[in-house]
Amino acid sequence: MMILVAGGTGFIGSHIIASLLAAPEGEARVRCMTRVPDRPSPWPQQVELVGGDVRDEASLDEATRGVEVVIHTVQFPNHPVEVRRRGYTYMQLDARGTRRMVKAAAANGVRRFIYLSGAGADRNSEKSWFRAKAIAEEAVAESGMEYVILRPSWVYGPEDRSLNKFITMIKILPFVPVIGDGTARIQPVAVYDVATVAARAVRLEEATNRVFELGGPETLTMDEVLLTIQRLLEVKRPLLHHPVGFMKLATWPLQLLPTPPMSPQAVDFVTGEALVDPQPTEETFGIRFMSLEEGLGKYLA
Repeated sequence: MMILVAGGTGFIGSHIIASLLAAPEGEARVRCMTRVPDRPSPWPQQVELVGGDVRDEASLDEATRGVEVVIHTVQFPNHPVEVRRRGYTYMQLDARGTRRMVKAAAANGVRRFIYLSGAGADRNSEKSWFRAKAIAEEAVAESGMEYVILRPSWVYGPEDRSLNKFITMIKILPFVPVIGDGTARIQPVAVYDVATVAARAVRLEEATNRVFELGGPETLTMDEVLLTIQRLLEVKRPLLHHPVGFMKLATWPLQLLPTPPMSPQAVDFVTGEALVDPQPTEETFGIRFMSLEEGLGKYLA
């Protein structure tokens, strides 16, 4: 079996490849699709690197040849801050890019397509990231291939650029800046668990043609997440809340930078709620999602 992980050098994709390589069941070859195939491989001799960009249909045809299963986990650079002048947007990469990938995979006889979507995907949402994910899900479900759609909540882990920013601030600053009032509810999910589910979805027949939500067992506010980190680091920092409206105004000029660190749209993204029901996923995949304290403990120590 040849398994293609699209976006395999990214944060989530690299952990999925690690889970595939560690899986005891069956023989499988792993191919990693990346925009920069000539970079040094994190998995010398174990994983084939192949060039591919979801904005280039020809490259996707080449990447999916001879593949039986695709795990699609492509994310645009600088996520969640869009860079429109470079084509790094949810609609361009998540919606249209996934459509191109699905088209190439189906044309090359791929049997099964596993798509990393996101919590809250909704065609009718006013938020572009929810609409884009829903459009992508529709393309996957209507492709004629077997599919498994995974909708994770906020994914964190040793290489993520979101939660780890707060960890750094807690370590070096006398206070922790928080956008909004800190009451938005989330269910952080460890990347280790996301990778395990994605790897098991390759062969799990009970998961075929179904949509699964992935999230931790706790519903936490942003303030509670930050207090959990402080407890694990054994430090105490006051939380300094900034109004959402003020932060949108303050981040607007940053969009003029080549790689903006924040934007008004991204402010909405990071302050939105992401709630899921992980129980069906746990029952189907035989997994128990880690609590935030457990997941952080795997790498903060």
